[in-house]
Amino acid sequence: MSFKSIKLSSIFLLRLKLKSIVPILFLLTFVGVIILDTFAPALAQFPAPMPIPPQPQFPTPQPIPPQPQFPQPVPIPIPIPQTQPFPPAETDGFPQPVPVPQPVPQPQPVPQPIPQPVPQPVQRVQRPGQQIRGVWMTNNDLDILRDRTKVGEAMDKLRKLNFNTVYPVVWNSGYVMYPSEVAQRAEIQPFVYRGTEGHDIIADVINQAHRRGLLAIPWFEFGFMAPETSELALNHPEWLTRKRDGSQTSISAAGEVAWLNPFHPEVQKFISDLVLEIVTKYDADGIQFDDHMSLPHEFGYDRYTISLYTQETGKAPPSNPQDQAWMRWRADKITAFMLQLNQAVKARKPNAIVSVSPNYYNFAYKFQLQDWLNWVRLNIVDELVMQVYRDDLGSFTSKITRPEIVETQQLNIPTGIGIMAGLRTRRIPMQQIKSQVQAAQQRGLGVAFFYYESLWDTGPEDPGQRQQGFQAVFPSPALRARAD
Repeated sequence: MSFKSIKLSSIFLLRLKLKSIVPILFLLTFVGVIILDTFAPALAQFPAPMPIPPQPQFPTPQPIPPQPQFPQPVPIPIPIPQTQPFPPAETDGFPQPVPVPQPVPQPQPVPQPIPQPVPQPVQRVQRPGQQIRGVWMTNNDLDILRDRTKVGEAMDKLRKLNFNTVYPVVWNSGYVMYPSEVAQRAEIQPFVYRGTEGHDIIADVINQAHRRGLLAIPWFEFGFMAPETSELALNHPEWLTRKRDGSQTSISAAGEVAWLNPFHPEVQKFISDLVLEIVTKYDADGIQFDDHMSLPHEFGYDRYTISLYTQETGKAPPSNPQDQAWMRWRADKITAFMLQLNQAVKARKPNAIVSVSPNYYNFAYKFQLQDWLNWVRLNIVDELVMQVYRDDLGSFTSKITRPEIVETQQLNIPTGIGIMAGLRTRRIPMQQIKSQVQAAQQRGLGVAFFYYESLWDTGPEDPGQRQQGFQAVFPSPALRARAD
């Protein structure tokens, strides 16, 4: 066969095969259409595939800018005296910040520093040797103090037992025990203490004591101390001082009390006016201040005192209330006030006895800022009665032989020891009282008892036995001459 014949035969065979396949292809196409139409609703329930998003194009990272270079602050130099000024500090080319002045808070009112008085020798009144035999008459004795007859009987008994001095209370719990114009002006006294006959209690006690030859020295008991519920504290809150934590009270033998600020000029004037009123109004032989003419060392952090201390020293008070410089500054301020007060009293009544009855010196200064030994050395103490309330005779004796007692005696100042005769809740036996009196007398010291009622009414012995005991310790008189 030729190539052409072969080619035609192949084409013919291919056409025959295609004709046999075509019907099959039509059949498959028909079946497919039917199937797709049947499953179309089911397929529609599937979400259409989402197109894959293109890869996000992030911006090209930028380099982090360098930290700005601020000029370093120049510390404010503390001024130090120099013969030549310091050269200007190097600035390394940086501009220096302009210091912003800080406002300085100004307390209201701005305290004016009180000039520290220059201690001047005070002419001491020369008195013959006098042994103190005294007794305090307290608020506990008010039933006696208010009754003229009972006062007379009390003075007779004291004179018979060879006592020579009484210390009637005139200032206690923020109130005075007499009609006072000073207290009325300050609006601190809504009442007046009077006797059962409407009389002046203090005038009566002083007059009846003098008739029996006894000295009468009014006792300014509470000093700078006052109950926080008194009219004095409530009406004059600006007169009170504070502790560092802001509290205003402390616990004392009289309970919870506040303290007047002894550095405040208005407080100083108020106390001075009261004292001068007493020595002027009455025929008293003097005035006595005790351990409350002071300030507990925790106090002095009120706004006024802080400002005053800062003005005078250039720095704030230390946080430690027992810092030595801080203690000395406050103690010296109290001493300066006592010096001024002494001079004011002597100007009114030159021969008035300024009596002081503190605790022993280490305690008085360390805990009460009461530098009474300095008062003695400045000649502003005419009589000292140091309180030594001890049950143990050895402890009692160690206190009455301290150097400050010896020094006071050497200055020819009448010196005595305060002895506890008893309390309503503390019965002191007569034997203890006698042994302490004898220990004091052996060292040339006088004594004063706290307080009148306890001499014979609150002891374990009956009143007659106790009176015999006092007769034994004071067998002979020891008169004290009045300095008119």
